[in-house]
Amino acid sequence: MEVLVSMTYLHDPTFWAGRRVLLTGHTGFKDSWLSLWLKQMGAKVTGLSLAAEETSLFRQAQIDAIVDHIEGDIRDLPTCVAAVERCDPEVVFHMAAQPLVRLSYETPVETFATNVQGTVHMLEACRQAKSLRAIVCITSDKAYENREWLWPYRENDPMGGHDPYSASKGAAEIVISAYRRSFFSAEGAAGLASVRAGNVIGGGDWARDRLIPDIVRALIAGERPLIRNPRAIRPWQHVLEALGGYLMIAEALASGKSWAAEGWNFGPADDDTRPVDWIADRMTEAWGVSGWDSPGTAADRHEAHNLRLDCAKARSVLGWRPTWGLDEALRRIVSWHQTVDRGACARATSLRQLAEYREKFQQFQSGSA
Repeated sequence: MEVLVSMTYLHDPTFWAGRRVLLTGHTGFKDSWLSLWLKQMGAKVTGLSLAAEETSLFRQAQIDAIVDHIEGDIRDLPTCVAAVERCDPEVVFHMAAQPLVRLSYETPVETFATNVQGTVHMLEACRQAKSLRAIVCITSDKAYENREWLWPYRENDPMGGHDPYSASKGAAEIVISAYRRSFFSAEGAAGLASVRAGNVIGGGDWARDRLIPDIVRALIAGERPLIRNPRAIRPWQHVLEALGGYLMIAEALASGKSWAAEGWNFGPADDDTRPVDWIADRMTEAWGVSGWDSPGTAADRHEAHNLRLDCAKARSVLGWRPTWGLDEALRRIVSWHQTVDRGACARATSLRQLAEYREKFQQFQSGSA
């Protein structure tokens, strides 16, 4: 197996300068941050996604002004093919998805159609891309068959899922593996990897039925947050931590590193896997208020209680490791929302935090932090 011996090219803006990149789901929270990061490094970004929500980071940061914005549905194969032909990408980040567990109970058909068949459509469209060097498919920590044990999940653990969302992500991983072995393993073919992160959090996330956005909405409104499952344990991490790992894999694939064409975990440090009530306590404290409420009844739908990721592979092979701890991530989220709520530019605020993260990341990598 080829081994990575140098990280000097990773997160190198010169690598991305002028590079054609296609993002699916670019109007979403994670892709909006990734769009900003790629554009800051000089990439030519095209995005394919459904229309953005009016309250989204995409709208707040006016990302449509800095990317080639295509509105379309990945459930339609010709739309995917047309987007690939228009961009002629060198790198594809496939992130478009129905991303919510509880919504998947209400819309299981749409969830499977988007997360599974949509992945098939994008990979099929990518087969025709002549210039393509790297495909990074973003799935989820919930793709693993969760046995509710204390041990973290490794990349070779079985895929599965109790709820439609988790099952759809596990199924997408099987699709990715099949396409990798069937169509993207030949000499000269683009490298295909899947990446799995924990519960990503950050400024500008306004999704419904997610802990941090629900807390932020309540605090902005002057209300006490309502916490649904206070003792559920999740792997929390700032969105930039996960995106940094994704960029590392994309750079390795595009540079012809065949060992990168696998599944990868990019989760938080072990001590940042925390219960929901711990998050709620620190978010309200950082905001300058105290207290939150719980309905006091069990959740009406099954949700994973204990979920952890083993990221030893990313640490040992890539040298990747979390840069902002959970306390720092929560402070950054509060600062982002309070700053933007006072009228600051959302894009400038995001870019400032991105620059601060990248500086700290470089210090970590050089051993000076």
